Amino acid sequence: MTRRLKTDIPGPDRRVEPEEVREKGWEALFAPALAPPLRLVVEIGFGRGEFLLDQAARAPASAFLGVDVSRKRVLKMARRLARLEIANVRLVAARGEPVVDELLAPASVATFWVNFSDPWPKKRHHRRRLVQPAFVHAMATRLVPGGELHVATDDPSYAEWIDEVLPREALLENVHAPAIHVREVPGRMQTAYEREWRARGRIPWFWSFRRAGRPEATP
Repeated sequence: MTRRLKTDIPGPDRRVEPEEVREKGWEALFAPALAPPLRLVVEIGFGRGEFLLDQAARAPASAFLGVDVSRKRVLKMARRLARLEIANVRLVAARGEPVVDELLAPASVATFWVNFSDPWPKKRHHRRRLVQPAFVHAMATRLVPGGELHVATDDPSYAEWIDEVLPREALLENVHAPAIHVREVPGRMQTAYEREWRARGRIPWFWSFRRAGRPEATP
């Protein structure tokens, strides 16, 4: 996104371009707010942004990356971050797949969140769903040992799809085993969309998978 929109943001602009990431790296882009090594948390498709903001406020020492394909949503989130003076979030306007493939190094991410991505309900569109074997593998390789991938959907057909895809990834272990998924996660923030769906009787599905291996010791 061009910096012409900078004047629309009432404070620091937390958006970054892929070229900046390649040139400077994440540690430089989060400086001086956070010192290395970064504990990087990535939400792919943050929508209205309530979940990302809540997570970032709860963990001010962690680095949060919000990825969304909608430049308008990214701009709105940048404005909110500036008004709230939240310094531990960076935003990228892009599809999730190239961000993971090209901008995140192996074993560099503590947590991935994929909350309520488009279910693409028609069968001919299933190939467009974000949760695909190749993308799950890419995220798994970017997780640190012990890092986690969390996925949520409110769509029954997509839930069946995710039930099949996630357990097939050999690098990941199911946190909720022997159950494949759960329908409630105590203490998990509900987004505005989620509250609307629940009011209509649509209870979401939740998955949590962990990268195999012991977590590295924290200095």
